[in-house]
Order: sequence, then C-alpha cells, then structure tokens
Amino acid sequence: MTEILAQDGMIIAKKLDGMMVRKCVAMAIIEHDLPFSFVEYKRVRQLLKYMNPDFKPISRNTIVAEVQRLHQDHKEKLKMEIASVPNRICLTADVWRSIAIEGYICLTAHYVDDSWRLNSKILSFSVMPPPHSGNELAKKVLDCLKDWGIENKIFSLTLDNASANDTMQSILKDQLCLQNGLLCDGKFFHVRCCAHILNLIVQEGLKVVDSALYKIRESVKYVKWSEGRMNMFKDCCEQVGVDSRTGLLLDVCTRWNSTYMMLKIAIKYERAFSSLQLLDRNYKYNPSTQEWQRGIKICEFLEPFYEITNLFSGSKYPTSNLYFFQVWRIECLLKDYMKNEEDEIIQSMAINMKGKFDKYWEEYSVTLALGAVLDPRMKLELLEFAYSEIDLSTSKEKIDLENWRFEFKRRNFKEIEWKTNEYKIGLV
Repeated sequence: MTEILAQDGMIIAKKLDGMMVRKCVAMAIIEHDLPFSFVEYKRVRQLLKYMNPDFKPISRNTIVAEVQRLHQDHKEKLKMEIASVPNRICLTADVWRSIAIEGYICLTAHYVDDSWRLNSKILSFSVMPPPHSGNELAKKVLDCLKDWGIENKIFSLTLDNASANDTMQSILKDQLCLQNGLLCDGKFFHVRCCAHILNLIVQEGLKVVDSALYKIRESVKYVKWSEGRMNMFKDCCEQVGVDSRTGLLLDVCTRWNSTYMMLKIAIKYERAFSSLQLLDRNYKYNPSTQEWQRGIKICEFLEPFYEITNLFSGSKYPTSNLYFFQVWRIECLLKDYMKNEEDEIIQSMAINMKGKFDKYWEEYSVTLALGAVLDPRMKLELLEFAYSEIDLSTSKEKIDLENWRFEFKRRNFKEIEWKTNEYKIGLV
C-alpha cells in the first residue's frame, strides 16, 4: 500500500496496480537483459511485498507469459505500421552459428516512412535447425514474410556470398514473382552485401603478401605473449623515444581490417623492435628495413579499402547515394595499382583483387546507382564522369542502357515523382 496526502490533509491509501507492476518488471527484464528468475529473487520479492503487502509473488512462468504478451503487442503495432508504409521494403538476412553450434537466422526490414526517416526493424531472430540448405532458408524467410503480411511489398534482399544464399534468393524470387510481389519480375531483388564482397576482394589480395607481413605479425605475437616481454618492450620504447601508450594489436587472419590496424600501429614501433632484438636474443622475427618499407606500402594500399568498408558498414545513416561512387573508386584504385611496376607484390595484390572485383561488380547495381542519381550533388553527371573514366568507349552505351536520360526526359513531373517513390526503398 502507498500512502498519499489528500487535499483536506487526510492520509488515504492508494492500492498499487498489480498488472502495471508486472508489466514494469517485464520491461526491466527485457531492457536490462535480466534472467526470468529475477522475479523469484528473495530481495526482489521482499521489495514488492513492502510496496504492497497484498501483492502476490510473481513466478518465472508468469513473467515469461508477460514478456511474450508484450512482444505480441509490439508485433501487432509494428504490423500496422509496416502495412501503412506506401513504399517497398528492403530485407537483409544473415545466418550464423553460435558457440554451442546452434544455427540462427535474422531477418531485418528496412523502409522509409512518410517523414523520410529510415527504419530498420528485426522481423525474425530465431533458431535455424540444420540443414541450412537454400530450400530450407527460403521456406523460413517466406513463412516469416507471410506472417508479417508483406510478401507483396518486398523490393530487395541483401545477402552475403554463400552458395546456400544464392539458391535461397532464386527460390524466393520465383515464389514472389508467382504472386506478382516483385517489381520488374525480380530483376532488382538480389543485392550482394557490399561490405562482404569488399572483404572477399581484399582477402584475395592478401594471399600474395610476402614475408614482411609474416614477420610483423610474429613480432607482435612475440611481444604480447607475456607480461615480461611487454615490460621489456616498453623499456625499448622509452630508450628510442617512442610513445608506447597506444599498445600493439594482434590481428585475426580472417579479418583483413584487423590486419590493417595491426600494420598501422606496428609501423610506429619499428625502432622499438630493432632495440628489442639487441636486448632479447630469443626474439628472431625483427623485419629488415626493406620489409618494414613493404609493410608501410601494404598499409597505404589497404587504407582506402578500410575507409570504404567503414562507410559501407555504417548503420546510423543512409548510404545508398554513396554506393556507386565508392565502388567506382575501388575499381579505379585497383587499376592504378595494377600499373605499379615498381612493386611486384602490390601489383600482384591488385591483379588478384581486380579478378575478384570483376566477378561481383563487373556490372554496377542499377538500383543502387539510382541513389547517386537522386543525390542532388551528383545526378547523372557523376555516372557519365565515372563511366568515362573507366572506359570512354563504352560510357555512352552504359548510360543508355540504364535509361537515365530517357526516363527523366520522356516522363512528366508526376510520372517522375511516382518513379522516385517507387524506388524509395530504404536507402540501404
């Protein structure tokens, strides 16, 4: 019971709403990632009993039901919100395994509301039992779309590069086209994850890196092996006047961006590693001056790709208008490095990466290129300039193929407005 003071000065009792208390506890469990058994903790029950002596204790089963009810209420509200969206919806899907080797699938919807705000909502995060075949993945996604009632409002599906995903999107496209649920017979349905493709491209280039990267990695690993070596390395930094506060970073071989960060930091400690070689006879991985120079060149080579990856991976802002220019920038960088005859390693890296680039991005995405056209700073001039820089002989053909001039000159304002709204697809 809670005592409150009335206007005439008398103290009256106000009974607490048990349903509201239960809802607040459920919201606390959700927001703070608490276990359901939280409501059965001795002190928690003591607090609730103190607030209301008549309040009945809450069991974990009761709070589970309350959490599920809250989830269902929010789901119904989101269904109504998505149903009212006049535009198409973009999807992203990801499948992975947990530490316990259980498979999970996450399906996220991206759409722009009437206020031109980008919304990203998780539609499904559920266990994905084996087999993770294309047929099973397609069935799982299709069931989710039907559950949300949006199977006829989908524009595209963004996936990483996996054979099962290719099969899945093909099956989904066929099923949605049968229901007339896709624009242009699904021509723009499948979108490959830009960040994932860029990762594959750079990983292909790192396959040809020589001993310089190996020695730098082993040097970092050697120093970070024990606290004693770390202290000795700090002493070496003080002797040669190098600031050691940044600390060394050991990369993960399967994550090239961590390799870039490792190189960027380790290069600053070149003199400290040389000093360590004189103090510690067991340290035998110190790169030569030429190998350090090679490491600097590799780091400079990877830097623009690191910046573009961060741009592609941004989640707080729309990026579709940046896609075309960044992919074009990658192709131009690779072409320039392929002409670098002064360093065979860098040239070999660029040649390998260009082969992987052509496999996925030989033809730029028409849908995402539209984002550049709708950007008032770029418009058609960017496409014309970019295509002419890549290959002047085919630039006009590519512009005509995309029908930008034809569409924007032939249609009147209302038709252009309709076409713009039709492609307002989430800016992903």
